[in-house]
Amino acid sequence: MHICTQFFLLRLAAIDIGSNAVRLVIYEVHYINGNEPVFDKLNLFRIPIRLGFDVFENGLISKTKGDLLVETLKAFKHLLTVYSVVHVKVCATSAMREAKNANDICALVYKKTGLSIDVISGDTEASLIYENHIAENLEKGKAYIYIDVGGGSTEVSVFHNEKLTFYKSFNIGTIRLLKNTVADEVWEDMRNSIKKATKDLSEVVSIGSGGNINKVFSMSKKKEGKPVFFSFLKELHKELSLLTIPERISNYKLREDRADVIVPALAIYLNAMKWANSSEILVPKIGLADGLIHHLWEEIQA
Repeated sequence: MHICTQFFLLRLAAIDIGSNAVRLVIYEVHYINGNEPVFDKLNLFRIPIRLGFDVFENGLISKTKGDLLVETLKAFKHLLTVYSVVHVKVCATSAMREAKNANDICALVYKKTGLSIDVISGDTEASLIYENHIAENLEKGKAYIYIDVGGGSTEVSVFHNEKLTFYKSFNIGTIRLLKNTVADEVWEDMRNSIKKATKDLSEVVSIGSGGNINKVFSMSKKKEGKPVFFSFLKELHKELSLLTIPERISNYKLREDRADVIVPALAIYLNAMKWANSSEILVPKIGLADGLIHHLWEEIQA
């Protein structure tokens, strides 16, 4: 008896144009005989363009940064060809949301690369982080708070009883903090929102995403899947805060574009965890780009 097995394979990519870095993630999606699809991450490329340093200071993306973005996306376009990517989604977040010349930059990118940029809202960004569905595969009796810290904004989502119960984006990011452009009332809004969203939850586990928490996780020497405790983050924040940026680079082997933002990032994670009464954080190494892949897959299937 001959059994016919159907095997489908597709390569998808997502580009996340953030306030600190631009990331390209490439996935291979495959499934057999209509089973649930399997998502395998093939590669991740990151270029620290740091658009937020322009935008959060003067409201515009400079010609230098704009040209650098175009050249980065040209390089990414070549990689899409090399990897035989069939579908790609390009999104931009906080810096591009606020840039007065965002439309001009998007038009230039399209003209030079053929890539169309979708400038998404903060709430859309928060919901896309949730698209990774990490909490759905974790312990059912607990509540989870996703905390995604970027250069321009922090996205927070709460997941409880297998349902998304809250999500919101806050204009608090590492570059904004370095530039001292975060008003007290924005912090207050984030504090009140997290407290209200988690007040009736007995045990809340944090799920962290973003380059800074990934670096913190590697510094913790924890095994994959194991949580990092609030106490470790607090002690690390204290240690790094006492060092100059060159000392952080030397003592902790940090890249320059990580050494300056890791301290404000830790401050954001610590505050969010404190307000949620969360004592530990899981770091599954997912982010907006990964959520975009799942969103793109659902669009293709529709």
